[in-house]
Amino acid sequence: MNKLTDWLPTTNKEVKIRGWKELDVILFSGDAYVDHPSFGPAVIGRILESYGLKVAIVPQPSVNDNLQDFTKLGIPKLFFAVTGGCMDPMVSNYTASKRRRDKDAYTPNGDKGFRPDYATSVYSKILKEKFPDVPVLIGGIEASLRRVTHYDYWSDKLMPTILETSKADMLVYGMGEQPLREIVELLQKGVPFSSLTTVKQTAFLLNKGEAIPKNKNWEDIEIQSHEVCLKDKKKFASNFKTIEQESNKLRAKRIFQDVNTRKLVINPPFPTMLEEEIDASFELPYTRLPHPKYNKRGPIPAFEMIKFSINIHRGCFGGCSFCTISAHQGKFIASRSKESVLREVDKVANMPDFKGYLSDIGGPSANMYKMQGKVQSICDKCVAPSCISPVICSNLDTSHKPLTELYQAVDSHPKIKKSFIGSGIRHDMLVPEFNKNADPKELDDYTEEVMTKHISGRLKVAPEHTSDPVLKLMRKPSFKYFHKFKERFDKINIKKNLKLQLIPYFISNHPACEVEDMANLAAETKDMGFQLEQVQGFTPTPMTVATVIYYSGYHPYTLKPTKTPKSRKEKEEQHRFFFWYKKENKDWIRKTLNKVGRQDLLNVLLPETKEKGWKSVNLKAVKNTFDDAIPSYESNASKGSRRKKKYKSKRKRR
Repeated sequence: MNKLTDWLPTTNKEVKIRGWKELDVILFSGDAYVDHPSFGPAVIGRILESYGLKVAIVPQPSVNDNLQDFTKLGIPKLFFAVTGGCMDPMVSNYTASKRRRDKDAYTPNGDKGFRPDYATSVYSKILKEKFPDVPVLIGGIEASLRRVTHYDYWSDKLMPTILETSKADMLVYGMGEQPLREIVELLQKGVPFSSLTTVKQTAFLLNKGEAIPKNKNWEDIEIQSHEVCLKDKKKFASNFKTIEQESNKLRAKRIFQDVNTRKLVINPPFPTMLEEEIDASFELPYTRLPHPKYNKRGPIPAFEMIKFSINIHRGCFGGCSFCTISAHQGKFIASRSKESVLREVDKVANMPDFKGYLSDIGGPSANMYKMQGKVQSICDKCVAPSCISPVICSNLDTSHKPLTELYQAVDSHPKIKKSFIGSGIRHDMLVPEFNKNADPKELDDYTEEVMTKHISGRLKVAPEHTSDPVLKLMRKPSFKYFHKFKERFDKINIKKNLKLQLIPYFISNHPACEVEDMANLAAETKDMGFQLEQVQGFTPTPMTVATVIYYSGYHPYTLKPTKTPKSRKEKEEQHRFFFWYKKENKDWIRKTLNKVGRQDLLNVLLPETKEKGWKSVNLKAVKNTFDDAIPSYESNASKGSRRKKKYKSKRKRR
């Protein structure tokens, strides 16, 4: 039975119960407090606690009253820590069409209104106003993706580094364990917070006239200033190539950017976490439950989604142009040991309300576990943002055998009835014609293992588009590999006498996508037997290639003009092709395709003869592009929302 002291304290009463007279760190979070390794604020709190610090957490402090939540625990000895939560608050609060959401998955009962817009900046500014002499350290997904000049879709403006808007003293980007360890060690040795200028994976602002900290081991690079970016979209775009490459290099440069009268300094990242480091992070003394203070307020949706799931790795080497995972977690995979995963499985299996079903064994991408470079020295020199686009790197070990064996080991637990794979599977890596590095039998073994034991009726994959130019910009492989995968899927379906359905995800309105491309997508998927019920529109989020193109009109790697659908009319027209079977769209589709001379597509979408029945695929689960790219410790939590949706399918009679 858990005691109140098993959670980090959230009130003065809970601090006193522990017998503490003062705190070392007070952590403010935009999420409700769930003490679980899939929730970043809990991980940060537990990490700091493991260093011997007295830590308290203030979840979802009120900003609409006398601000007593910011003063009730007093002043910490070391610093205030601030995070907007597991998702960027603007994504939590608004839809892709900029309408305020009805629910917040990280709040009890899904209630909205407990997280302010731009929460990290709001919390940090309040703390700096009330306690100007106490250091404020910001981190998490919001801070990480907004660490340099970035385009903010919701305000439709170019914003400076969040260090400027938040007034914080330091920013930790990416996974926080390694930089926090060094920060705490230095502070405990008596080094002033203001002197912490050479800690990897941190960023800070230097005032005019301040000397640049020396580090003989780092090379430096300067990007276009914030003021130049405001005046010249092309120069803003040129910054991103440097930022993305240096964020994903093992031997990265230190980045400088002038911001008004100050200079932004972004130190290079830490190397990828070792197996023992990531194991240690996941095995801290979490209760794995929401704080008891929420018992009467209702369930926290994000927790309910991942309550019985297991996260087995971090990072993603896909580098998709619309995705933020590598910008936050990095492109190199940090995998847990099989033993650590099995220990967590045992904990979950022995929870009082566990019924025998694991909702997910996965990560940012389900099938990248234990994958890394064969020769490390080659990876050390690599600047490519993706290891699998345009082709799979010959130095990448893409064996699925360790993952297949892990699934089998999990299923051998006496209390596990079934383990599901809820995270997205990279179907292209299961196609031997694309994944030429791997043993085809291993790929088939993995696919068969998943289809026969780890899904329930439907397998969800994300080809994203059918147009090769759009897919190239997305850093996704040709759609022909989806055809190849479907062939293997159908073959296993027949071989094992299964009746599984393949569910493809697609994005409309992506940079480089024209109306004709969407017409072709609709025609090709119809020809394959799919009748799509919903498609996701591209949502610009900070720190992605696609967002830079959306704002600037230039591809950051080529600096060539690249068109993006931006007006409401353009977006609606691209969507309409998906719904070719709806009566209200048919006349418009005929006129549009006749106008551009694409009678071939028209004949497929709207043949003169009576249309035959098609498989109906409901894709309502694809909420927004950002949800496919939730970085941070909560990758399973964010993806769970998709799993909770029901996929309806029906076959019409001819």
